[in-house]
Amino acid sequence: MSKEIVLSGIRPTGNLHLGNYFGAVRNWVNMQTEFDCYYCIVDWHSLTTHPDTKELRHNVLRMLSELVASGLDPEKCVLYVQSDVPEIAELYLYLNMMAYKGELEKTTTFKDKVRSHPENINAGLLTYPVLQSADILIHRALKVPVGKDQAQHLEMCRNFAERFNHRYGEVFPLPQAFNYGNDLIKIMSLDGNGKMSKSENQMNTLYLADNDELIRKKIMKAKTDSGPTAPNSLKPDYIENLFGLMQLVSAADTIEKFEHDFNSCVIRYGDMKKQLAEDMVKFMSPIRNKATEIENDKAFLSRIIKTGSEKARASAQKTIKLVRDAVGVNYI
Repeated sequence: MSKEIVLSGIRPTGNLHLGNYFGAVRNWVNMQTEFDCYYCIVDWHSLTTHPDTKELRHNVLRMLSELVASGLDPEKCVLYVQSDVPEIAELYLYLNMMAYKGELEKTTTFKDKVRSHPENINAGLLTYPVLQSADILIHRALKVPVGKDQAQHLEMCRNFAERFNHRYGEVFPLPQAFNYGNDLIKIMSLDGNGKMSKSENQMNTLYLADNDELIRKKIMKAKTDSGPTAPNSLKPDYIENLFGLMQLVSAADTIEKFEHDFNSCVIRYGDMKKQLAEDMVKFMSPIRNKATEIENDKAFLSRIIKTGSEKARASAQKTIKLVRDAVGVNYI
C-alpha cells in the first residue's frame, strides 16, 4: 500500500534556529517513516528577498548538514534542492497562466514584503505563491505541513490545482494543510519580540550553529523583569518563553523547582538562565558538532544532493508528463 505524499520546504536564508527545529524539523523527522516525504531547500524562493547570492551555496550546504544532523535520513525521505528540479520551473510557468494579478497582490505575505522591502518589489515576490504551489503540485502531494502564515498560500495552491483540473482535466489532487502532532511549538525571540528568525534579530535567536559560549551569552541576555510581586502571578510572554524553552531541554525536577520559585515570588532569573543555558548547550552541541562533521564531508554531501535530485526529478517528470499531455503541448 502506497504512503500519502507529504511536501515541505525551507528557505536557505540563514542557519536553522531552535524555532525551526521544534516547530518543523522535529516533526519532519517523525513523519519520514509514516509518509512518503519530500523535503525541499527552496533556493529559488530565497532570491525574492535575498538577491545577493554570495552566501547562498554555504547556506544551502549548511542547511542540508543541519537537517541530516537533526535526524532526517536521505534513505527514508527525499531531501533535495529546489533548483536541481527544473520541472518545478516548468509547472510554475503553466500555473502562472492561471494566477491573476489582483489575487496575488492581495496576499498578506506580498503586502508585508512590500512594506518591509519597498526597494525590491519584484515579479518573483508577487508570484511567490505560484512557485510554492508548483513545489507542492509537482509531487502531487496530499499533505503540506504549514503554519498560519502560510495557510493563505496553500488555499491559493488548491485554487490553482482546481483551475487546472477544470480547464485541462483531472491531474492534481487537492493538498490539505497538515499539522503533525497535537502540539505546535512557537518559540519567541529571547527579547520577547516576535519569533526567532534565520536572518534577523540574531542575538535574540538560538541557532543550531551557535557555539557553547554564544548560547550561554544569548540566554543570559534574555529579557526578564524584577519578578512577580504576588503568588501564582500570570507570567509575561517573555518569561513564559523562558519556561517554554526549559520544557524543551531541561529535566522535570528542574522545571518544577523554578515554577515553584516563580509562584512563591522568590525566583532568581539569573540562576534560572544559567541552568537553562547549560541544558541548552547539552541539547544543541551534539547537533552542531554532527552538522559540522557532515558539512566538512564534501563527498557525503554531494551524494545526498545527487540522490535527492534524482529521486525528486523522477517524481517530477511523471507529473510533468501528465501536465503536458493534459495541456496538449506534446508534439512528438
